[in-house]
Amino acid sequence: MTVRENKTKSTEREEIISSESKRNVILSVKDLKTYYPIYGGIFKHKIGEVKAVDGVTFNLYKGETLGLVGESGCGKTTIGNTVLNLVPITSGDISFKGEKILSGNKKTAKYRTEHRKKIQMVFQDPDSSLNPRWKIVNIIGEPLRILERMKKRSQIRARVLELLETVSMKAEHLDRYPHEFSGGQKQRIVIARALASDPEIIILDEPTSALDVSVQAQILNLLKDLQNRFNLSYMFITHDLSVVQHIADRIAVMYLGKFVEWGKIEEVFYNPTHPYSRALLSARPTFDPSSKSNRIILEGDVPSPINPPEGCTFHPRCQDRDEHIGCGVDAPRKISIGGDHYMMCLPFKKESKSYEGMKFISD
Repeated sequence: MTVRENKTKSTEREEIISSESKRNVILSVKDLKTYYPIYGGIFKHKIGEVKAVDGVTFNLYKGETLGLVGESGCGKTTIGNTVLNLVPITSGDISFKGEKILSGNKKTAKYRTEHRKKIQMVFQDPDSSLNPRWKIVNIIGEPLRILERMKKRSQIRARVLELLETVSMKAEHLDRYPHEFSGGQKQRIVIARALASDPEIIILDEPTSALDVSVQAQILNLLKDLQNRFNLSYMFITHDLSVVQHIADRIAVMYLGKFVEWGKIEEVFYNPTHPYSRALLSARPTFDPSSKSNRIILEGDVPSPINPPEGCTFHPRCQDRDEHIGCGVDAPRKISIGGDHYMMCLPFKKESKSYEGMKFISD
């Protein structure tokens, strides 16, 4: 495929998303907070909490891919686990197709089997998510028995074969065990299992991080083909910026449990505005020896989510903190940079020219 054809297809896909998908919010997350309690002492009293996700709001649209990026421990995977109800929600609301399925107020929402069928997950390590004692036909057939209520073995076997063929595998793989497959084949098996219940949303937790580069490309192309074929919505969790640039339509940059910048791929990658986003993107490896590297080196370590800094949580490491007002005191505010591009930051000093094209908004 030529570069021009690739750009044309990308433009066509963006037009489809902007004209159709944005009118159809399939998953809505409002002010999501997920805290893990810390117990200590003889009687195991609660002595603190880890603020893994601390006030995140976003929408996932039908047929699009939303990329979540950031350093390890910033809360990306916890968002996915909370949406799947694998970890309890502390506060906030999660809605699927306008129906509230999870809430800090347990009485106002109920996570049903139907929601489990429609929201699936592909975990980071296929080895740990596949039962080594089961054959592939049983592994992929389990959601068919539990969620789809299939009883006949012949019917389950036929459906499993159909799913394996969907991910470019063969009938000879049905009766093999997980240890007989390569890493890429295992990831295809996990993807086939996720497709078994006919989902509308698939949460992909770093699905290519344990794979070789050539195999990564195969899995990414498979995911894009499946998305176009079944009109799936993806939440793609990764720390690999090159991968998310290739597959995602929109991106959200996370730092210490919060979104610091989000927007379309082109907006964030070619116009990174938040200091953390600029530092993160400057760390990308380049294969062009003639290009100059303007690497931004951040000071210190990531603060503890048990006791995050006051005000802007990024200010102890921020390379631009001298240009802002009240970094260590005031909470960041939402700033519109133009289009669908936003960031969370604080006002600039009057002598700074960074105000141009930006607008503080209340929500």
